[in-house]
Amino acid sequence: MGSFSTLFPQILFVIVVLSSCSANIHGQFITSKASRPKSLVLPLTKDPSTGQHITEIRQRTPLVPLKLTVDLGGRSLWVDCDRNYVSSTYRPARCRSALCNLANSRSCGDCFDGPKPGCNNDTCSLLPDNSVTKTSTSGELATDVVAVESTDGKNPGDTVTAPRLVFTCGSTFLLEGLANGVSGMAGLGRDPVGLPSQFASAFSFSRRFALCLGSSSKGVLFIGEGPYIFQPTGVDVSQNLHYTPLFINPVSTASSSFEGEKSVEYFVGVTAIKVSREAVPINPALLQIDSQGNGGTKISTVDGYTVMETSIYRAFTNAFTKAMAVYPGAPRLASVAPFEFCFDSTNLPVTRVGPPIPGVDIVFQDETVSWTLFGANLMVEVKKNVICLGVLDGGLNPRTSIVIGAHQFEDNLLEFDIARSRLGFSETLIYRQTTCSNFNFTSTASTTLQVV
Repeated sequence: MGSFSTLFPQILFVIVVLSSCSANIHGQFITSKASRPKSLVLPLTKDPSTGQHITEIRQRTPLVPLKLTVDLGGRSLWVDCDRNYVSSTYRPARCRSALCNLANSRSCGDCFDGPKPGCNNDTCSLLPDNSVTKTSTSGELATDVVAVESTDGKNPGDTVTAPRLVFTCGSTFLLEGLANGVSGMAGLGRDPVGLPSQFASAFSFSRRFALCLGSSSKGVLFIGEGPYIFQPTGVDVSQNLHYTPLFINPVSTASSSFEGEKSVEYFVGVTAIKVSREAVPINPALLQIDSQGNGGTKISTVDGYTVMETSIYRAFTNAFTKAMAVYPGAPRLASVAPFEFCFDSTNLPVTRVGPPIPGVDIVFQDETVSWTLFGANLMVEVKKNVICLGVLDGGLNPRTSIVIGAHQFEDNLLEFDIARSRLGFSETLIYRQTTCSNFNFTSTASTTLQVV
């Protein structure tokens, strides 16, 4: 046997090689605990043909960029596994595993056309849901590598990867009704396998995210802690938010669900709606969630415009059109589908916050907090000099009485604090001389990191 002095260079060489291998997995670098990100940032783009807000992540090994329709109330990430899903790190969730329990899967079985991504024996499943078309099916639960960018709140920083992010395999037909080029939906719902909770667990930060939808094209999604800083003023929007509680609907509102599941969508306690500071007469029972999960108010990114139960819609639009009568330069015009109430804007002045129309206040639970909507978030320009009220009739007995749609909160930052069960909202950023399109996506990244 050789002496230690003889073996030491060989031992050192082995240590160096092993260290190098463990520190470089698929071209990614492992972070130390101190270098874990405090927040992530994802770009948002408004699709011009559908109005859907699209984000992008990278998934699989090797990494593939995926475009996804953002679903604020979606249970989890789901992607089409039927076409071209190739990855050396895809792992199906085995029946009775901790992963199946985490996702609260109630279905387990075999698939005889595999093995392949989306079809393996002895695996559990969830119900990937196209919430745009209200279509759902069964899909294999699995994990794979996902890469996103970290942020300091000002710029994107290092790319970080979560090596075992849970998602559900969807089928190609589920993509119908989604924007061209997307591969699935990014579910941000308040579920253990929702993207905000998963990233919080992977990187050990707060279960919180902030959504800022752009009215024209670009927007931004922060997952984790603030600040949320926008150019050109460098304003930190996280410092001036108003807060109201979030509520849990005891019955799932998804297109399909397992028996006994609660809704993972974001419900708020609206107590009144005011037009020009006058309360609209609304049956208060409709604003409550009953034992069957009906009623209440939720926030949605897949509904382009606010939708109201018929009696609420009629009361609100009556109050709004009466208030519009004080604007003689904006006579009512014929309806333009899907909008019922349209007006001639030829003689209305242009302001920073849209056409000068009656203000609308959404009053929350304790009546001391309200969210004011201005012309830019209430009216839709359907053609030159024609604007329409961007609120739709949801019919009698809808599942949810009021759905606050995406147009109503574009260029408003909404912070969903899952841990504290509260919503923070900024009101329009235009008054702060910025918009949701003004996050600086110029990267300051110097390396790529992986947390294991």
